Amino acid sequence: MTSDPIVYVIDDDEAARHSLEFLLDCAEIRVRAFPSADAFLAASPPLAGACIVTDVRMPGRSGIELVEEMKRRCASVPVIVITGHADVPLAIQAMHAGVADFIEKPFDDEIMLAAIRKALAAQAGDDAARGERQAVLERIAALSGREREVMEGLARGDANKAIAFDLGISARTVEVYRANVMLKMQARTLSDLVRMVTVARLP
Repeated sequence: MTSDPIVYVIDDDEAARHSLEFLLDCAEIRVRAFPSADAFLAASPPLAGACIVTDVRMPGRSGIELVEEMKRRCASVPVIVITGHADVPLAIQAMHAGVADFIEKPFDDEIMLAAIRKALAAQAGDDAARGERQAVLERIAALSGREREVMEGLARGDANKAIAFDLGISARTVEVYRANVMLKMQARTLSDLVRMVTVARLP
């Protein structure tokens, strides 16, 4: 389960923060604001289902430095950078650092909302994928060594007899292990099992 979507607004300009908070409130998107990147990092709020909207230029840590710090912490969260016209080269640098989008001031409300919704949708997909992979890894961990060997054979597309030959056991025994694997992995079909093994191998 992921948390409800939330946007963290980070801007030292109080009027700009309040304006974005109002916009997101009207769009019925949860929002929490911070006056600086350092304040955000100190609060260490939950990132599941989250998106960050930050100004590129702020006292203390800049928006780009925030993105770089999030990467160092292996915190996977989309970041939208707000930039003034003179800051476009910085925004391009931010894109190279891995931000989801950058939006020039003054921005159109609908453009901002569209960027935020896109980032939140991507994050929800990423969170779901991470949750599924973790569940698959836990199921694999519950398999016996022999069950894992049979599962690997099935994932390669080997027939029961080929798996039996490779492992030096009978085809009937492979069928028993296969049934156990399907049950423990909660796989409805062989293709479902193969997909799970593929998910588990993703970096």
